[in-house]
Amino acid sequence: MRACGVEIKSNEAIICLLSMENGLFDIPDCRSQKFLLKNAASGEELQEFQFAFKKLMEDYQIQNVVIKERPMKGKFAGSCAGFKIEAAIQLIDGLSVELQNNTLEKALLKKNPLAVDFKSTGLKVFQQTAFTTAYCYLLKEHYGVPQAD
Repeated sequence: MRACGVEIKSNEAIICLLSMENGLFDIPDCRSQKFLLKNAASGEELQEFQFAFKKLMEDYQIQNVVIKERPMKGKFAGSCAGFKIEAAIQLIDGLSVELQNNTLEKALLKKNPLAVDFKSTGLKVFQQTAFTTAYCYLLKEHYGVPQAD
């Protein structure tokens, strides 16, 4: 199973592709690490963002996208551009898009900690959250949601 983890920060979507087969994880090479929405007020720019994201998912045969959930209000709330990016990704035909909250990720990482140091993955430092999101999604799909202790 292949998945794309997404972390949305301000007006950019940071991504990490990850696959899992027979309990082994693989990080495929990818031509892009992030997508930028330059002008969130422009419908044309939003469509270009959506087209570029969809094309990448098609090219790498990704059907499952998981987005790190952000609060809608409060001190750490996501930006309006970020929520436009989230909606643009969710509305892509043929993609299964899911939001994943921090609580679930913490529970999954507690039961199945990363076996390698992030630095040894070869990914950029800014991709760490997207990687963790994809990793937790694949764990959840393979092992199910962990029960409370």
